[in-house]
Amino acid sequence: MKDMLVQVEPLIPALRRYARALMRDRAAADDLVQDCLERAVSRWHQRRDGSVRAWLFTILPNLAFTQFRRATARGRHMPIDEAGEQELVSAAAQEQRLIYQDVLRKLAKLPEEQRAVLLLVAVEDLSYADAAEVLNVPIGTVMSRLSRARDRLQQEMDGVAPGNVVALRSSK
Repeated sequence: MKDMLVQVEPLIPALRRYARALMRDRAAADDLVQDCLERAVSRWHQRRDGSVRAWLFTILPNLAFTQFRRATARGRHMPIDEAGEQELVSAAAQEQRLIYQDVLRKLAKLPEEQRAVLLLVAVEDLSYADAAEVLNVPIGTVMSRLSRARDRLQQEMDGVAPGNVVALRSSK
């Protein structure tokens, strides 16, 4: 048990960051990390030799995608009586916060596969090989998804909608 704690505890902040980026809601992200850690503890004996970090970063998005699928099928429901002030109003924010929120919105527009790869490589600093292991895809797929994600995010930041670019030619 102590061995597990020593290996898992330092990874919790990174798991929380990744979960917050995936879920875009602090409470839901914390719940996701807790579910991930519960699953890791209960299945520690099933873990194969290899990176504990990669194993945890495999569990977390799998749980998140399962939650996304369930929420899509079920729809989001929040009784107005239970909604707090935070859900009903948005406080004034500084310019940096607005830019941050804009980037998060544009990141959310990326397909799940591209967003997951971009977050693992760019935010969590996983190698291409580790990201491939986490997502259970070949390393070439990680590289192509990452390239597409970067291009698409850049287009979003520049205000060019992907697929809406028309090449104009000169007519003489």
